[in-house]
Amino acid sequence: MSMSQMTQSDYSLFASSAFDANEYANATLSGDPYLPSSDSKTSSTGKQASKLSAPEASAKDDISLAISKLSLGIEDVSKQIKSLVTMHHEDLLSQAANVNQLSGSLTSVKSDLSDLDSLVEKLRCKISVPYHSLHISLSRLQKFQQASDILRRTSRFVILARRLEGQMAEMDGLNRINDFSDPKPSETAAQMSSSTSTSGTGILGDTGDDRDRTIAKAALSIAELVTLIDGPGTAGSGIAAGLIVEAGNKGSFNLRSINAIASRIPFIEDAKITVTNEMENMVITGLSTLNQSLLASSLQTAYNLGVLPNQVQALMVELSQDVEDRIKRAFDLTAISKDANKDGIASPNPGTSTGQQYKSRVRTEPTNITASQWTAALWIRLEKMTEEMADCCIKVYTLEKVLKLKRDTVSQTVFLDEAMTILENKPSATFWTALSRALEKHGRDSARGSSFIQQTLSTGYPKLLRLFHEFFAKIAVHTDTIYSPTNQSPETVLVLRSLTHFETLYLSRSASKLNEAIAQAFPSNGARASPSSNDGVNIARTVTNELDSARFDPLFVRAVAKTVVSGLNTMISRADYLIVKDRSAVLLSGPSPTPAQVINSSVATCLYHCHSRLVKLSEEYSDALFQVISPNIDKIHATYEHIIDPLLTAIRRELGAIIARLHRNDFGKSSDRAAGMGGPSFYMKDLVDKLSYIKMEVLSRFLVEGDNHKWVMSIVKFVLRTFVLHVSIAQPLGESGKLQLTTDMTELEFALSVFMVEGSQSQKRGGNLESLGDEYRLLRAMRPLLFLENRQLANPVYTSGVPPLIVLHHILVRSPLPLPHSLHGWQEAEYVRWVDEHSEEEARTLIEGGLAHWEKMAETEGRDPKEAEEYISLARTVLYNASP
Repeated sequence: MSMSQMTQSDYSLFASSAFDANEYANATLSGDPYLPSSDSKTSSTGKQASKLSAPEASAKDDISLAISKLSLGIEDVSKQIKSLVTMHHEDLLSQAANVNQLSGSLTSVKSDLSDLDSLVEKLRCKISVPYHSLHISLSRLQKFQQASDILRRTSRFVILARRLEGQMAEMDGLNRINDFSDPKPSETAAQMSSSTSTSGTGILGDTGDDRDRTIAKAALSIAELVTLIDGPGTAGSGIAAGLIVEAGNKGSFNLRSINAIASRIPFIEDAKITVTNEMENMVITGLSTLNQSLLASSLQTAYNLGVLPNQVQALMVELSQDVEDRIKRAFDLTAISKDANKDGIASPNPGTSTGQQYKSRVRTEPTNITASQWTAALWIRLEKMTEEMADCCIKVYTLEKVLKLKRDTVSQTVFLDEAMTILENKPSATFWTALSRALEKHGRDSARGSSFIQQTLSTGYPKLLRLFHEFFAKIAVHTDTIYSPTNQSPETVLVLRSLTHFETLYLSRSASKLNEAIAQAFPSNGARASPSSNDGVNIARTVTNELDSARFDPLFVRAVAKTVVSGLNTMISRADYLIVKDRSAVLLSGPSPTPAQVINSSVATCLYHCHSRLVKLSEEYSDALFQVISPNIDKIHATYEHIIDPLLTAIRRELGAIIARLHRNDFGKSSDRAAGMGGPSFYMKDLVDKLSYIKMEVLSRFLVEGDNHKWVMSIVKFVLRTFVLHVSIAQPLGESGKLQLTTDMTELEFALSVFMVEGSQSQKRGGNLESLGDEYRLLRAMRPLLFLENRQLANPVYTSGVPPLIVLHHILVRSPLPLPHSLHGWQEAEYVRWVDEHSEEEARTLIEGGLAHWEKMAETEGRDPKEAEEYISLARTVLYNASP
């Protein structure tokens, strides 16, 4: 066993904090194992553990062995100490020096701490004694101040109590004067009038003012007295609270324990009750008579009492509840039934006997016999309801006006600001909210519970709306509400929104009427009906009637206009479904119109008459309202044009194709007298027949009045313009051809004159071709142009009335020069269509280009330019004269 191991096992016992040398020696001499004193108190298990852990602690060890072990241990410990001192002697010396220095510093610090303790003790002695003395003095001062405050409050209370006694006595005296001066019930109206005119304006008027002022002063005294007794928080806001807020904060002494004050408290409470009752009576009287001066005095009294916010809140609750009760009574079916059964409301039908009338019990729904009486009773109750609503509204605005204008004379506090401390909104806003909520609630509930009320007010919604117009007009004098076509106050809009249930039902009925008229003209069952002009007039009349019934109200008529928009959209979609858009709708083969053309003409006629009447609404209604329905009116016209435009295009195309057939004739051959020359050409006969077919079978089915005449005029102008263009490029052209063209022109004039006739031959409208203007003058000028000499073609004197393009065409027809369409490889009809689609300047540029091209080709191919020199010169002269 090594020394270190022996040391660790043997020294553990000696290192114990409970080791006792005497006990250890006794245990060794007796041969018993040594247990430290702490281990001896443990259990037997603990003892067994100590025995096992004690080194060499057995009975077999003798004393010599123990002494040798102790000697060996002491020697070993001494060696270890010496070794540690040898190894760490420098550190030990350094620490010893530091400890010595620290000892000196600690001695200085200890001395300073002692001085500090003595100074603290002296300072404590200097502060403690004055503090205790000051504390005692402050306690005495507070008691003196409390006693002084109690005396001051008591003195003030006695003064105010005596003043209140005088004010109450004065108020009683004024009340007796008023009671004595009031007219007795037995006095006549003349006596009342004379007493009012004499004493009422003199003694009674002054007495009433004095009485109001006395009540206000008494209220101020009462409020200050209550505040003196119970503290500043009990009297509310007011002058009294401000006068003694300091005293109330300092003292918590209850003045009620003072005999001089306690004896007067019952009187003060009775006076407070009396003044409060007087104030409430003044408020009610002021609101009933709309007496603003009386109302201002009563509000001043409430302010002095410190109850102004609560009083205003109570008034608003009472007025709002009153309005709600009156609205509820107006829709009460039981009361309506009783009113309907009175003889004064409506007499029974003459044809019914008294025995036939059912009066066994109160009914909640009218019968067919009593329906008119019930309706009259309901409207009478509604009229009375609006009058009562107006009265309540005027009272609310009068109250708010007085609150807004009235200020306290001392604090300059606005009464409305004082009332708003507990009110959520202004009185007017609170009233309008309560009114609209009550109208919406009871109106909707009554409509749900009674089909009679629902049907009466939905069908008679305009009448109901007029009642509210009268309500707005009545309150407009006393309030700032406006309800006009250009401006509507938010309050009026809020009230009318509460009637949206009945408005919705009315709009639904209005939409049903319009949809019925539309369904009659355009059934939705898939059958292709043929609407007539009467259907279009009926639809427009329905729209006009619905708008007329609502035109007195700007918001209502706008809602009806939106319903009309929905109905017109339905009509447009149904009309679009009926319109035939395939080739049969524009087929002009004859001899009778196609079924598609018959249907389309009926739809177009209906749409035209509907549109022509609806567009006149712009003269009767404002621009803002008309803009609501104008897009749908424009859609009706667009749908109408979608029927007409393709048909007119097909007519022009058909007539143009017939006119283009004149180029199949050889106008350059000599005349054959044996062949009966002198009649119109075959193409002209076809053109005349087609014009007759278009007029009699196609256009006549469109009963569109003015538009029909415009179509005829546009078709005639197109025929004239197209015919002249084709005649101007007819080549070759001889003398007999010119005569034939002249004959054709005469035939065309007659055919067009007949085509333009409307109605019977005795009643012509537009049958005179002179009304066509330039197109007809061009046709008349075309005849002499055909027979002019070449040199005259370039002279504007001979070609006046003929466009330069036509003259150029005729020059090219006479010359060997190619026409523009032949130069470019076009057909005659294609060239005429090109001229129609482009300006005359572009057409002249095309001809000038053709002249230059021919000159260049003639020079290239070596042709003799003399044969065309004359015509080129004429053409250039015409081009020069036509240039700007």
